[in-house]
Amino acid sequence: MNRIYPKFRPILPMAVDFLLVAAAYLLAHALRFEGNPPPQEWDNIWRTLPFVIPLKLVWFHVFGLYRGMWRYTSLLDLAKVLRAVAASSVSIVLVILFTWHFKGFSRSVPVIDLVLTFLFIGGVRVASRLIFAGNLTTFWNWRGTRGRPFKNLLIVGAGAAGEKVLRELLENRDLLLHPVGFLDDDPKKRGRSIHGVPVLGTMDDITAIPVPYDEILIAVPSARGEEMRRIVAACEGTGRRYRTMPGLGELIDGRVSVRAVRDVTLADLLGREEVHLDREIIEKTLKGKRILVTGAGGSIGSELVRQIGRFEPECLSLVEFSEYHLFQIETELRQKNGALPLRSDLVDIRNRSALERVFRDFRPQVVFHAAAYKHVPLQELQPWEAVCNNVLGSRNVMEISLDAGVERFVLVSTDKAVRPSSVMGATKRVAELLVESMNGLGATRFLAVRFGNVLGSSGSVVPLFQHQIEQRLPITVTHPEMTRFFMTIPEAAQLILQAGAMGEGGEIFILDMGRPVRIVDMAKDLIRLSGLEPERDIPIRFIGLRPGEKIHEELITDGEGIVPTAHEKILVLRGTPGNRERLRAGVEALLAAAGTGDGEGVRKALRDLLPEYRPSVEGTAS
Repeated sequence: MNRIYPKFRPILPMAVDFLLVAAAYLLAHALRFEGNPPPQEWDNIWRTLPFVIPLKLVWFHVFGLYRGMWRYTSLLDLAKVLRAVAASSVSIVLVILFTWHFKGFSRSVPVIDLVLTFLFIGGVRVASRLIFAGNLTTFWNWRGTRGRPFKNLLIVGAGAAGEKVLRELLENRDLLLHPVGFLDDDPKKRGRSIHGVPVLGTMDDITAIPVPYDEILIAVPSARGEEMRRIVAACEGTGRRYRTMPGLGELIDGRVSVRAVRDVTLADLLGREEVHLDREIIEKTLKGKRILVTGAGGSIGSELVRQIGRFEPECLSLVEFSEYHLFQIETELRQKNGALPLRSDLVDIRNRSALERVFRDFRPQVVFHAAAYKHVPLQELQPWEAVCNNVLGSRNVMEISLDAGVERFVLVSTDKAVRPSSVMGATKRVAELLVESMNGLGATRFLAVRFGNVLGSSGSVVPLFQHQIEQRLPITVTHPEMTRFFMTIPEAAQLILQAGAMGEGGEIFILDMGRPVRIVDMAKDLIRLSGLEPERDIPIRFIGLRPGEKIHEELITDGEGIVPTAHEKILVLRGTPGNRERLRAGVEALLAAAGTGDGEGVRKALRDLLPEYRPSVEGTAS
């Protein structure tokens, strides 16, 4: 029975419309003739009614009135009803005109019939939405459902997002949230209402509004940086729980829903703008291609493979040294995108023969090289490991990509490669130089993408701060004036794909990181987001710079020749291969020093290779 029913689902709406159309037509004549149509009009009714009803139902079907669900009727559906009714009325008039030349027919009846038909057909659909959505009872029954009480909700933002949130709350009582009012900084909205819910004032009034509330929902998806900080500070002053809508970049197709609300995060306070991608050029680079990602289980690598999966590659190879992280990302991708062809390669990029075997079997067309050691202080203690992984491993991947005829090679680099003060930054700068030197030796386009820190990565300070807050330990900050550039992991991955697709070969693309963030301010924000107060609940302790660290990072060096690109968030440095033989000899000397575990020898070789490399005096001393 369930299989048969969908085929006949439109019959009930059509039957209702049949009766409504007939009623509207008869009522139009009754109104025109004040309730007593003459015999001639009754003759006209019986002559025309047999084709009036079918003609209208056919037009209703043509305009798709039977494809929608009445309980979700919207203004767009009512507009569709109006067009269908108008088209059917015009066709009826034309039939009468060409058949009877309108002799003996009232010219005002079709107009009255049009209005009544729209009111009847549209009205029954709106009534259905009100009944099924529960709006007829929601307005006066906020005590709860199934024994669970409602929570009074204050909505910040009386704009489009706030209205959509309110509408969902009114239609879905199972959410157990009762909207009591809006706050909006637009003074013109004060005293007005949306669907019966008043705008009570501005954010400055949040502690003085007369209506009791339990929670606050920030429905301002466009809020960025300072605006979000101000809103959060005002919400914290109330002592109530507050949550927010995701930014428009996080919402699928921009659809706002109460079910997407989440707690305010540090990323909301950073104020990063939504990334706009040129999907056409990325699809041209990735769709239908065999793509290999090294470091696929890391913070950037794992997000890269998630994003790449959206562009329908022919196959995706996950190259990772950590068995645990490789298992994690493979499991996640198979669960969320089972149709994506995957292969997992447990490989150390320093093992050239194993890497060659992967390339020989997989035959990649595009390579994203994200594998690297990134922890600055640890690499200062063991610089030979940084060299073996970040230089030898990177050179292996590049040379094998060149030999395999890979179309495009993208190196994921770092801002620490600019005037490096750490071994980690210096080794990444050497990798950039290798990219420049490899380009032009074959058909492969080699390029690099340079950016700063990402929130939540394995080497980021944010997870450390969060752990210290959870344990009620003092937050340890190296220096009161230390700043860093930050972006979110999804934003970084998307821009890497964009830059990788734009490259012609030999470039270093630099991502716009916005303004640098003081680490101590970030620590205070994290404490407040946890419902605590800096210094009162969680103290902040300054412990001094660690080996290799700088107080301020930079993405470019004066005189590097940075120029803008077609993308607003991407700059480009068009490098030159330089002296390939000198670079080759310098790299060989560096690898020889690393092979003996000679830390000072490694640093000397790096200084010989990179005149701009200056080990951090403060960091090394501390």
